Amino acid sequence: MTTFGAGSFGSTTRVVRNLLIINIAIYCLSILLWVMFGLDLQHIFGLYYFKSPDFKPYQIITHMFLHAYMNPVTNRIIIFHILFNMFGLWMFGRVLENVLGSKRFFILYFVSGIGAALIHLLVLHLQLSPLLKLADTFYNTPTYETFSLIINRYVNNPSQEVFNFMSDWIKDRDNANYIRVATDAVHKIVEARIGSITVGASGAVFGILAAFTLLFPNVELMLIFFPVPIKAKYLVPGYAVLELIFGVANFKGDNIAHFAHLGGALFGLMMVLIWKRKQFIRY
Repeated sequence: MTTFGAGSFGSTTRVVRNLLIINIAIYCLSILLWVMFGLDLQHIFGLYYFKSPDFKPYQIITHMFLHAYMNPVTNRIIIFHILFNMFGLWMFGRVLENVLGSKRFFILYFVSGIGAALIHLLVLHLQLSPLLKLADTFYNTPTYETFSLIINRYVNNPSQEVFNFMSDWIKDRDNANYIRVATDAVHKIVEARIGSITVGASGAVFGILAAFTLLFPNVELMLIFFPVPIKAKYLVPGYAVLELIFGVANFKGDNIAHFAHLGGALFGLMMVLIWKRKQFIRY
């Protein structure tokens, strides 16, 4: 996605090379364990919402080394998630490691990834708190109106069966069987929401991209699907604005952690600004 080449900025650097090896090795191991034993590493090391019973503090770090590897619908292997992240890490990371030094680049990568996770969890909490409050209200006083509100706000493309159920229940609101079915449905909706998993190095890579933009604002970059050179100081902020728009819109069916990307970029910028004030001393 850029106009500069490897010859101008040197070969793959030590930390970038090791991160590439680790991420690709874990990706291949994830596929192998899934195919051979049905073991999904994402359920162990992926990042859960902190109110989920499956959340573990170490997931704030381990989620950065996992990538989506299987399409749940087609059961086909996915490569684009890790491909784009590793390409970004290699393309921009080797430049930054040469400028910052290996130790500071290592710190930048991990601080950006951890910052992305923390921002993602904060935003997820803000998004899920209304659902959890509605669910508690429904459990205490199960009504058709509250159930309908939960369905409309938190269920993507409700099935015809759901609409039929609601049509029947509205005619007999005090029916205990309908209330029991609705309560089970709310439990499943809540479990699905708090049980979502976040994986990927995107937050760390966005931190690298933001740091690169701060240090090399006039370098021209190109998107694959829009092959027109644009200076980094225009392209990356524009991309960040799009991430913010999609994150706030929270479109149904959108499973991209937009605020994690923004969080990674924010923490990457903060790290470089701190170091820039002290000037760069490589070590």
